[in-house]
Amino acid sequence: MDPTHRTRVLVTGATGNLGRAVLRELRERDDRVAVLALARPSEHSREVLDGFADMANLEVAWGDLTDAEAVAACVRRVDLVLHVGAVVSPFADEHPELARRVNVGGIRNLIAAVQALPDPAAVGLVGIGTVAEYGSRNPPLHWGRVGDPIKVSQFDEYGQTKVVAERELVDSGLPKWAWLRLGGIFSPGMLGVRDPIMTHTPFGDVMEWVSAEDAARLLANLCEADVPSGVWGGIHDVGGGEGWRLTNWQFYTGLASAMGVRDIRRWYDRDWFALRNFHGVWYADSDRLEELVPYRRDTFDDAVSRAIEAAPASVRAARRVPAWIVKQFEMKRLARMPRGMAAAVRDRDEARVAAYFGSFAEWEAIGDWSTFEPPNPSRVPTLLDHGYDEAKPPAEWTALDYVRVSNHRGGRLLSDEPEPGDIATPLSWQCAFDHVFRASPRLVLTGGHWCPVCVADPAGYAHQAKRNAFLAQVVAA
Repeated sequence: MDPTHRTRVLVTGATGNLGRAVLRELRERDDRVAVLALARPSEHSREVLDGFADMANLEVAWGDLTDAEAVAACVRRVDLVLHVGAVVSPFADEHPELARRVNVGGIRNLIAAVQALPDPAAVGLVGIGTVAEYGSRNPPLHWGRVGDPIKVSQFDEYGQTKVVAERELVDSGLPKWAWLRLGGIFSPGMLGVRDPIMTHTPFGDVMEWVSAEDAARLLANLCEADVPSGVWGGIHDVGGGEGWRLTNWQFYTGLASAMGVRDIRRWYDRDWFALRNFHGVWYADSDRLEELVPYRRDTFDDAVSRAIEAAPASVRAARRVPAWIVKQFEMKRLARMPRGMAAAVRDRDEARVAAYFGSFAEWEAIGDWSTFEPPNPSRVPTLLDHGYDEAKPPAEWTALDYVRVSNHRGGRLLSDEPEPGDIATPLSWQCAFDHVFRASPRLVLTGGHWCPVCVADPAGYAHQAKRNAFLAQVVAA
């Protein structure tokens, strides 16, 4: 990027929680950054963007990510794309076709628009991924890093679309791109979430969170003229670091404590919450991006305090509401709504009970709060075997490395003579179940991707793991 002029940045998804945080951060950089926001012409979008009417470096382009020409018209005007826009859970899980059109179709339109430029290297494209790409990783498998097996929890349509979108970008052939697998994004709006998806989170699992403000600072830093070259052409885990590595129990109790609620066990029955099949890891490698493009300023306590201050009076008054009222008239109702865990048990939904609890017997064995012990998973990182010598520079990878990796996954390398050191050109592979697919060495070795047919079948992961030692590290066969 030319430091003598303002970097022109296209922001998609500018009216979402993270998108708004990005606009607030970029507003403070109006001497260096000019912002073009692509937004759907909806009442919600107009209301949100009216709040940025005084942002001198903002221009709005009304359009849709699924409109290839609208996307291309925006891309032709900028130096960098921050692709924040997406249909996310739980809405994505209820509207999977829409999620695919937006999340997969949107990245394809952006890639095509950059490819069509006279000089595709002139525009960088930053895509947003998710910790949901790692799927359920119950302790002691709770430490994750880029290169671990890509697997998505059952019924997680959002996660599946992001896996496909990541494949599209990594193997797009674009000269300048980066993919960010964001951990849990904490924003003030989370205090107002009242959705059955809450009951999908096992108390004993973990998540590395990051505040929306810190994530926005990272994205804004990528708009600067001096971004290190190590960012580009890479997949990165994004989290808040040590202080943001929480168990789900710590997260829930931390929020409740900030609202003045002493004991959230009075709000819930213990068996309203899943035992598995959500997502979340503590990133063993999230400090790397912090070293390249420093962005962390928030602590969890600081972010929660801001959220409480911004929350509606009903949230701040939670401590004054008798616990039995909260439990009977709010939390129980949520648990028994469609997609709630109590509803799955009540309706004898065998597929969901198997996915989230293991079996009806395991659900019955959960017990009450009298036997509950707060989780305390190890804080010493443990790393999975990726099936190749990770100390070997990618420029030195050869066909032998690719054969070893495919063997580790129960498959085969089909390409006869891959060019040594070329990690970007897709090769032909075959998985243990005879699906043939194309993927670059970078996508497979660095990204942890494998067969696109198999990854789209979460119910079959246990069966796949019997032939795939790589996957078996995180899936019980």
